[in-house]
Amino acid sequence: MTAVHTRSAILLALASPLALADSAQSQSAGLIDDSTWSLVNRTVYDSREYRHGARNSGARNAYKPRAERNGYAEEWAYGLMGTLQSGFTQGLIGVGVDAHAYLGVKLDSGGGRAGKARLLGLDNDGYPKDNFGRGGAAIKLRMSDTVLSWGEQRVKTPVFSSSDSRLLPETATGVFLTSNELNALKMVGGHFTGSTDRNASSHDQGFVVNYSNGPKGDAFDLAGVVYTPSKNLSASLYSSRYEDTWNQHYLGALYSQAIDENHSLTFNFNLYRTTDEGKALSGNIDNTTWSLMSTYAQGPHSFSLGYQKVHGDTPFDYVTRGAIFLTNAVQLSDFNAPNEQSWQARYDLGMTPWGMPGLVFSAAYVRGSQIDGSHVDPRGGYAYLGYGKGGKHWERDLEARYVIQSGTAKGTILSLRHNVHRGNTAQAELDTDQIRLAVEYPLTGRF
Repeated sequence: MTAVHTRSAILLALASPLALADSAQSQSAGLIDDSTWSLVNRTVYDSREYRHGARNSGARNAYKPRAERNGYAEEWAYGLMGTLQSGFTQGLIGVGVDAHAYLGVKLDSGGGRAGKARLLGLDNDGYPKDNFGRGGAAIKLRMSDTVLSWGEQRVKTPVFSSSDSRLLPETATGVFLTSNELNALKMVGGHFTGSTDRNASSHDQGFVVNYSNGPKGDAFDLAGVVYTPSKNLSASLYSSRYEDTWNQHYLGALYSQAIDENHSLTFNFNLYRTTDEGKALSGNIDNTTWSLMSTYAQGPHSFSLGYQKVHGDTPFDYVTRGAIFLTNAVQLSDFNAPNEQSWQARYDLGMTPWGMPGLVFSAAYVRGSQIDGSHVDPRGGYAYLGYGKGGKHWERDLEARYVIQSGTAKGTILSLRHNVHRGNTAQAELDTDQIRLAVEYPLTGRF
């Protein structure tokens, strides 16, 4: 769906007198009365041991000075994230503001050990800062059930999404529109001029692009619809443009069917279509990537099988760290190399029946093969990755996650992960053993 069509649908909905009769804006209690705040305390420890030639210039740690590729990475940091979300003023058009302030503090690391986990901010020489932070705000307008936000904000869509999988969240600068005027149909649109990485302290570094090292485009535009006709089914369609780099379209569907009280079956389908556009700053791109995951749940047990396929001579790439809604994008690898196929087996166990509510164990195994990057554009943004022909690799992820259910520490999240990745030289990820421990204590309230 184009941005023009999205705006037209929103205007038609707003034109109806019934649109304002029982909308979110008509029920506004005011700028202060509807305001909420949150304060998240988080500490993360991440250690990674690289094996079998980790000092070479392959994969995504190539930017580190050669003398500092010592085969081991370790970062431990504390993060504090404060967020204020105001309500809206009363009237036909409500006005509000969302603001945030983030602080990261180094607890332990060093120049030779920092950078890969992206927990800590780095100085110009690649050494971790003792502390770093940033803040921002967005002005928001609401008419009926349509909200327009302008400024620095967090966004979640399959083509442009603010990741929160490290110490501090990622943010984006621009305009974002969300409309819920039509029953079961959400429409979104956005125009962005930059994104800020999770360990960054400045807002002027353009967009975060995950794989290409080509010149960056200056703007990112998106439009999409999400259709949820029932609690069992959701489908979404998005179209986006990364200026002078690529056009990317997304189709996704999630379907869940209860068999009885203790059994259910879920299917999750995702498809991306990416082609170069304009000046083609990252080179020639002609890529179709899709995945399908099926999950069978039986009481506390969940069994999942997934398949993912990349069609194209470049890897599947994306702007912002979180805009990859693919089944096999896991902890250490996205399994998105040129022409790669991969499958996943996963098992989750909830411990509630054994008297330990809030505790979940997970185990996943992903294997990828048939990688062939021998036809990548030699002048494009992916040649440096060094893909060969016949690439294959695998990853094993284990996690224990516990959410405290009651008491003063209610809502505190503790997670422990152990991840292992191995592959041959025709693929671009390093052989790695990773341990990550995270503790998160959230506080929330209203004014």
